[in-house]
Amino acid sequence: MSEIFKQIPLYRFISYCDDTGLDKTVLDCGAGGDCPPLSLFSEYGYRTQGIEFSTSQLEEAEKYAKKKNQNLNIEQGDMRKLKFADETFSFVYSYNSVFHMKKEEVLKSVNEMKRVLKKDGLFFVNFLTVKDFRCGQGGNLGENQYEQLDDNMPVIHSYYEEEEADVYFKDMKILFKETRVVERIFEGMPIRQGFVDYIAVKR
Repeated sequence: MSEIFKQIPLYRFISYCDDTGLDKTVLDCGAGGDCPPLSLFSEYGYRTQGIEFSTSQLEEAEKYAKKKNQNLNIEQGDMRKLKFADETFSFVYSYNSVFHMKKEEVLKSVNEMKRVLKKDGLFFVNFLTVKDFRCGQGGNLGENQYEQLDDNMPVIHSYYEEEEADVYFKDMKILFKETRVVERIFEGMPIRQGFVDYIAVKR
């Protein structure tokens, strides 16, 4: 029986990808963690490749893949400067990752992900929005950018107005865009998270 993954928006992305008929090659930028979404793509028959900046998150992903007997091909790398050639992958995504840097670096990363995407390939990325409960907290880096603590480590979080990231896709066709505000209980406390998700095709 297949595992149900918590990264729910990626199920929609896989549905879009399956409908293209393109070669099933996918790159995840920010692929680490204890439940790497590339495992989901592997279950759906995709040839997977991932890059992860953090060595600890990379180790978590490797443990998970070994437990499931999967070769996800995740290695250490930087999405701001991808080592892959132009138009290598049919599908590229970054889930809950790209906003952990300043916006000028986000733009570099998005452009790199678009560069390695094949023509007519699909790109998924999501951003935090200013409706998130943590927007405004921590050290102010300007333009809704803050240094905040995650697991007692300083991490950059960039927050976007709902239309702000549209400019990243001016050379693509946006197939799907959804602004989400999620209210949930986390460690016994109510929190509100704000996201905007995009699926776009490379022209």
